[in-house]
Amino acid sequence: IMSENLEDISLLCSIKICYLDGKGNMTQSIANPKSFIHLGRNEFRDLVLKLECGKINASYNVKDVTLHTKFFKEGKSTITLKDPPLQIFISNCPTGKLGIFLKTLMAKVEKHKTVKAPSVKERLQSLKPSSFQEISPLTAIDINVLNNKAAALATKQSSWPQTPKAAKRKRENCGQENNTPNRKIAPIARPIASRLLTNEQKHVLSAVLSGRNVFFTGSAGTGKSFLLKRILGALAPESTFATASTGVAACQIGGITLHSFAGIGTGNAPIQQCIDQVQRKIRTLSWKQCKHLIVDEISMVDGEFFQKLEKIARVVRNNDKPFGGIQLILSGDFLQLPPVSKKGENKLFCFQSSAWDKCIDVNIELHAVKRQSDRNFIQILQDVRKGRSSAALIQKLKSTSNQNIDKDGILATKLSTHKDDVDIINKSHLEQLTGQSQFFFAVDNAPDLSQFINNHCPVGNKLELKVGAQVMLMKNLDLQRGLVNGARGVVLGFDPSKQKLPVVKFACGAKEVINYEKWSFRAHSGMMLVRKMLPLKLAWAMSIHNSQGMTLDCVEVSLARVFECGQAYVALSRARCLDGLRVLDIEPSSIRANAQVLKFYSQLRFANSSEQSSINDYLD
Repeated sequence: IMSENLEDISLLCSIKICYLDGKGNMTQSIANPKSFIHLGRNEFRDLVLKLECGKINASYNVKDVTLHTKFFKEGKSTITLKDPPLQIFISNCPTGKLGIFLKTLMAKVEKHKTVKAPSVKERLQSLKPSSFQEISPLTAIDINVLNNKAAALATKQSSWPQTPKAAKRKRENCGQENNTPNRKIAPIARPIASRLLTNEQKHVLSAVLSGRNVFFTGSAGTGKSFLLKRILGALAPESTFATASTGVAACQIGGITLHSFAGIGTGNAPIQQCIDQVQRKIRTLSWKQCKHLIVDEISMVDGEFFQKLEKIARVVRNNDKPFGGIQLILSGDFLQLPPVSKKGENKLFCFQSSAWDKCIDVNIELHAVKRQSDRNFIQILQDVRKGRSSAALIQKLKSTSNQNIDKDGILATKLSTHKDDVDIINKSHLEQLTGQSQFFFAVDNAPDLSQFINNHCPVGNKLELKVGAQVMLMKNLDLQRGLVNGARGVVLGFDPSKQKLPVVKFACGAKEVINYEKWSFRAHSGMMLVRKMLPLKLAWAMSIHNSQGMTLDCVEVSLARVFECGQAYVALSRARCLDGLRVLDIEPSSIRANAQVLKFYSQLRFANSSEQSSINDYLD
């Protein structure tokens, strides 16, 4: 589907129609990998599903429908009708389109229940010609009906137990699987968000959906991650591979590391040896199946590694087009963290490789900052990003050193330049707390791949907590209440009625019993890996590296040991405002920007100056 027109809710996907008898047994099935599903109304205003499945065109009135969304994130869902009795299995559907379709179907079904249908006699006597009219988009009334139902469902949903059993995935079996709806149907029942894309973000999405190879960038807080998720929701899942330079960043978009996808280990071997490695492994299937490759945090990918991947793609896919004909969608900020290097190494950025100019068609920079609203703080961050350290800027940041940003027992998180310091600080503070420890353990659907999951998931497989422990929320739970990824809190106690789950008071004012949550991402073999764990992490300290991409409530930053360009900027830009920031040990030398990166961005802006100035005209 090369469009994200929200006015059109029709689906292009793979479908399998299973016709059932009165006992739910399959009597016949039809499948087609490229089918259309339309939702509309007939001449009597009945809701109708119209299917174009190969040579089969069929229409079914929708009266009593059940939706199954367990594998929604894989672009799969099942629609079960009672009259006639059948199941429609949907797969390889862009999740953004699928979500809109299912939400619309659910809302229209709920609304239709309040409408009096024509009697059989009226239908038989009617002289109206047969007709089918595509359904209109959701209205405010439809959304209210759906959200009220979602709220009612949410009160009935049970929580994850402290040590839940790993659920085994069943094979699809017409008439037997999914006879009852899933208890947790979050992709359908959650209130519908209406966050719109900016003009710049629309420009990126349009370029992606037109098949261009795109690099989009921007300073911290310009909505790169949000846009990337919208892009993922607009592409067919089976041919789209989401990756990132780090495991934590990959998990945020439901993907794996670029190294795991590539299948060449560290990539330090000679190019022919790397090609041989890929051709001997199952990863060859991923390379050949891939039509869209997404890479987040591209700034941390080594240029030489990127160059090797471009060559591998052409050889393995037997396609001499740039990157073997795979569409590239790259995101990141080269003025943030650079490729990881050992002492004395001088690694290239991706844009310094010859493969970059050969592969990338469109470079777009996002400018509208969403994370911070204070214009003065935004300007300070922009100056730091570009390596500018005026006396006034340094003095302004130094003036925060004595700020009391601790609140209601919630202490500021110390961002450290070195990971080893983080573990020592968190362990030391936890040991100093009196009281009994409570231990929580993750449940993985593939225990033999737990180490792989550890490397990709933002939460570990074990968590020790005590009353008074400083914690950070590692997943969005409720955006309206401020329970978002990065929200800071303190453990007040453990609920005895809920398997001693932790009760956490957050800086936003919310007090919440924290249940087990689920993270899922696709392994290189295509298998979906799932971890169920408390979405919490100890938060007396955190590394600057792991904070990249996060927004934190209260932050203490010591910049005395900065050793990389961009580190100071990444640390400072985690804060929402100056009032939530305490800066220690800052000197002009702490603020650094790579000269080659500054030159790259200068050239990018010059090349795009006319295009950037006409984005609005382009979209109109």
